[in-house]
Amino acid sequence: MEVEILARLQFAFTVAFHYIYPPLSIGLGLLMVIFEALFLRTRNPQYEQLARFYTRIFGLTFGIGVATGIVMEFEFGTNWAVYSRYVGDVFGSALAAEGIFAFAMESGFLGLLLFGWNRVKPWVHFLATVMVLIGSMFSAVWIVVANSWQQTPAGFHVVGEGINARAEITDFWAMVFNPSSVDRLWHVWNGSFLAGAFLVLSISAFYLIKNKHVALSRKAFKIALVVATFFSLLQAFSGHSSANVVAEYQPAKLAALEGQYEDSDDAGIMILGWVDEEAQKTTGIEIPSLLHLMTNKEIGQDTIHGLNHFPADQRPERINAIFQFYHIMVGIGFSLIGLTLLALFFWWRGKLFEQKWLLRIFVFSVLLPQIANQFGWFSAEMGRQPWVVYGLLRTSNALSEAVTAEQVLFSIILFFVVYAFLFLLFLYLLNRKIQHGPDEAEKVEYSDAPKRTISGIIK
Repeated sequence: MEVEILARLQFAFTVAFHYIYPPLSIGLGLLMVIFEALFLRTRNPQYEQLARFYTRIFGLTFGIGVATGIVMEFEFGTNWAVYSRYVGDVFGSALAAEGIFAFAMESGFLGLLLFGWNRVKPWVHFLATVMVLIGSMFSAVWIVVANSWQQTPAGFHVVGEGINARAEITDFWAMVFNPSSVDRLWHVWNGSFLAGAFLVLSISAFYLIKNKHVALSRKAFKIALVVATFFSLLQAFSGHSSANVVAEYQPAKLAALEGQYEDSDDAGIMILGWVDEEAQKTTGIEIPSLLHLMTNKEIGQDTIHGLNHFPADQRPERINAIFQFYHIMVGIGFSLIGLTLLALFFWWRGKLFEQKWLLRIFVFSVLLPQIANQFGWFSAEMGRQPWVVYGLLRTSNALSEAVTAEQVLFSIILFFVVYAFLFLLFLYLLNRKIQHGPDEAEKVEYSDAPKRTISGIIK
């Protein structure tokens, strides 16, 4: 297999594995803030129990996320040396900003979040939880900014030629607020909040089916359901906004997402279908004219270009895979809306927790936001090809010249073994925490904690 394919597979594998954990951390961070805020307002110890329980799960996801994220930075140097040199100015700024403004804040308050129970006043611990949430969200900001710059570059000029060419920032804020960064960040945050909310829904539904921690789980389920409903509805709007940016700045990607080969003055949207790449034809269920309407184009006046409009060497490959990933993501998004609205209906009828079949669906629903996040990322990155920096640097030209296919293949096998071990360890520890459940004794220890005299904030 070619070294380019192997290097892309390695990066896709490591990023996909890493991308399980940061969205969970961000989403759980929001639920922890809500639980602690409700405890401070009501002094109901059940909210504190929930905050403590999900803080332990947060600590697990944060630890695995950090461990798996470090690897990618080494891959930039080993497999993608030309790319690293080309985007070093841009990526260096974004990653430095993440380290200074986000990761330092998140890590600094993490110790207080994990070990501050019983040691500081409740509002101080709440402040630490809020700061960890903000830090995790700011981490996403800089990573999304760096990735969005690759999709819609702005605020730079290119210096040098050939293999020595590199992008140099001329306007930092134009780089940060490049045309796609805000919409993509909104989309990523929503996906993260959904990942966290559906994890809480899944665990709560599991306890309710098993008739364990019933009062606590009912509270957690209702809170997570409100969060999940709000962000699943919001995600539909953010997805539409992101699609408009793609239509304007990456028309070849839009054509790949919809499996559209020919230009159209009245383009529809496929609900589901199959792309025959050899025959350049897409068959399936289509809603006529909807793509024109959703991208604010005039039917019969504006043209949405199909893949054949673009030179063969400037359009994505594997169109059917891009089409399927994108449509599965969209389908899951609407499924989450339907599932949460159905649960709200039974809640309104006062029969939410009598629907065991619905609770069983929620137990497994934890997988849906994860699949949507992964497939959305796959479609976004595969749709950008053949460019690693859109319109500027081809992926085939971004590789390290010294690395060989055998070396990359060996490291893929090594990563697979290590990551498989980490994933099994994560599942084992997560299952142990769920089986153990919220600790009833913790609320007593907290309220009876001895006073300290180090400062005014210590009890």
